[in-house]
Amino acid sequence: MGRPPILPAVLPPVRDDLAELVGYHSAQVDVDVRLNTNESPYPPPAAWREAFVAELDGVAYHRYPDRRARALRAAIGELHGVGADQVVAANGSNEVLQALCLAYGGPGRAAATFEPTYALHSHIARITGTGVVSGQRRDDFTLDPAEVRRVLATARPAITFLCTPNNPTGLVEPQELVEAAVAAAPGLVVVDEAYAQFAPWSALSLVAADRPLVVTRTFSKTWAMAGMRLGYLVGPPEVVEACERVLLPYHLDAATQAAGRLALRYTAEMEARVAAVVAERERLAAALRELAAQVWPSGANFLLFRPARDADLVWKGLVERSVLVRNCSSWPRLAGCLRVTVGTAAENDAFLSALREVLT
Repeated sequence: MGRPPILPAVLPPVRDDLAELVGYHSAQVDVDVRLNTNESPYPPPAAWREAFVAELDGVAYHRYPDRRARALRAAIGELHGVGADQVVAANGSNEVLQALCLAYGGPGRAAATFEPTYALHSHIARITGTGVVSGQRRDDFTLDPAEVRRVLATARPAITFLCTPNNPTGLVEPQELVEAAVAAAPGLVVVDEAYAQFAPWSALSLVAADRPLVVTRTFSKTWAMAGMRLGYLVGPPEVVEACERVLLPYHLDAATQAAGRLALRYTAEMEARVAAVVAERERLAAALRELAAQVWPSGANFLLFRPARDADLVWKGLVERSVLVRNCSSWPRLAGCLRVTVGTAAENDAFLSALREVLT
């Protein structure tokens, strides 16, 4: 009897709800001045690097890391005046957001966003099978409390995302708006504070064990550790327990745990860098306004602006001059807009010089 014919393999289709989903990405271009992903323009302190290298000598690489990252969580809790049982640490703040969607979202539940805002809020929600309901910001990108109440009352979302300072607009939500959202929300309110250290206030002061509010943070910006991928949330212990149910075992490696714990020894250096970035942000904003660009006020380490010429052409002209910014012009409601990360004084000067050439 002959062998049966080998039929061509047919791969199974992806989930129906993911068929049209496009992965999140940003342009990766080899340039001298990269100001497109809101990283810190400064490397970590030299003393941190020395302490980190010394710590690595004692890592038991043949053993799994502390699954609960207890020392790191205790250090983060001490920083914010809460217990370790109110902290979740994960592989970047994006994994924190994913854990929240896995624990509180899913099929039959919805997450609310207010557009334009951080694209990964809706992206991660959809990946986890969570429906997305989007409210809209005003024309100036501020958030109307009436719109927040409307979305919460009609959609009854299990998760409400508020981003402050908001990415990509840079605007800071007023404290009274966040408080009102928490009071009106039928589910959990997640305040994404990836850029909070650059802003005048933080929702961390509102976190309480009996309040359905969590604040997410990242080490990628002010702590200059984007390459380590570390983020966390501060919230009620009940939310922490829910996230621990859905996080993968040993999701945070030993080196990253050590890096984060050691970074918290250098708060003074971090605060000095924040002050330097804020000063450069204001200088950069003033210079952009002189170039006849529309510039939105920012409480973050970036600026959203609309140049007087076609944004695609301006972006291309900047790249030709070895400067990379984020092209937001194809994003909903951001036609003609670019976003520039605040860099060092030299990087900002190079950007402004290139922009003047392109515009003239």
